[in-house]
Amino acid sequence: MYSLIIPVYKNEGSIPELIIAIDDLNRDLGHQLEAVFVVDGSPDNSYRELADRLAKATFRSTVICLSRNFGSFAAIRTGLAAATGPLFAVMAADLQEPPELVRDMFIALRDEGIDVALGVRASRGDPGLSKLFSSLFWTVYCRFIQREMPQGGVDMFGCNQKVRDCLLALEESNSTLVGLLLWIGFKRREIPYHRRARAVGKSGWTFRRKFRYMTDSMFAFSNLPIITLNVVGFLGVVASILIGSVVLLFWAFGLIDVSGYTPIMLSIMFFGALNIFGLGLLGSYIWRTFENTKRRPNFIEMSREHFLGGPPQ
Repeated sequence: MYSLIIPVYKNEGSIPELIIAIDDLNRDLGHQLEAVFVVDGSPDNSYRELADRLAKATFRSTVICLSRNFGSFAAIRTGLAAATGPLFAVMAADLQEPPELVRDMFIALRDEGIDVALGVRASRGDPGLSKLFSSLFWTVYCRFIQREMPQGGVDMFGCNQKVRDCLLALEESNSTLVGLLLWIGFKRREIPYHRRARAVGKSGWTFRRKFRYMTDSMFAFSNLPIITLNVVGFLGVVASILIGSVVLLFWAFGLIDVSGYTPIMLSIMFFGALNIFGLGLLGSYIWRTFENTKRRPNFIEMSREHFLGGPPQ
C-alpha cells in the first residue's frame, strides 16, 4: 500500500484536476494507493468539494478536518499519523509539483533500498521576481542554517515507515518538518523535477510565513544567533578597549580638556543596542523552550471521514 498525504488550504479550484491526477497515479501503482487529505482550517469550500468527488474516485481516501489553520507542517504530520503505509509521500494540492514525481518517489523507496526521497527543483515556472526572491531565500538558508538542504528547498518528500515513525516521535513546537527530516539522517536520494506555475488560486507561502519558517529553522537547527551575539560582543569589547586606550592616552598628555558629550552618547547607544539585541536572541530561545514545555498538540483533529473508492475503470 502506498500512502499519499495532501494538505489542503484554499485549494477549492484545483481539487477537480487533483482528483483526476490521483486517479491516474492509482492506476500506475496497481490500484494500491490511498490518499489522506488534511483540510487545514481552509475557509473556502475545499472540504465539500473533496467529499463530493472522492465518493466517485477509484482510490481509497480519508479526509481529516483540523479545528483551525495549524500550518502545512502540522497538516502533514496529521496525515502521516493517519496513513497506513508502509510507504509514504507528501504532495501539494495546488499541482505545482508533478504527480509523476510521487510515482517516482514510491518506486525509488520500494526498489532502491533508500529511506527518504526528496523532490528537488531543477527549475521552476514562477514569475521572475518570485523566482529571484526564492533563490535569495534558499541561498541564505543553505549557507547559514542547514547546509544539507537542497538549493531551492524541499516541497515534496517520500519516506518509509521507519522514517515516518521517527518524525512523529519528534514533537517539537515552532520547528520545521523538512528540517527534522534532514536532521534524522537515513539514506536519502534527491529526485529532480520542474516546478510548474500555479494555475489556480494564490499561494499561501507569504513573506510572513517565509520569515517565520527561516526563524524557526534558525533557532531549531542552528547556533548562528548565539555565535553572532558572541562575535558582536567580542568586537564591541575590543573596540571599547582600543577607544578607551586612545582616550586615556590623550588625557595623560593633557590633550583632553573637557569630556566630550558625543563619544559618551555614542557609547551608551551602541552598548545599549547590543544588550537589547542580545536579550532579544536569548528571549527567542527561552520562548521556544517555554512553548515546548507546554506540551500542547501540534494539531487538533475535528473530524475524519473515509471513502472506500469505486471499482477500477
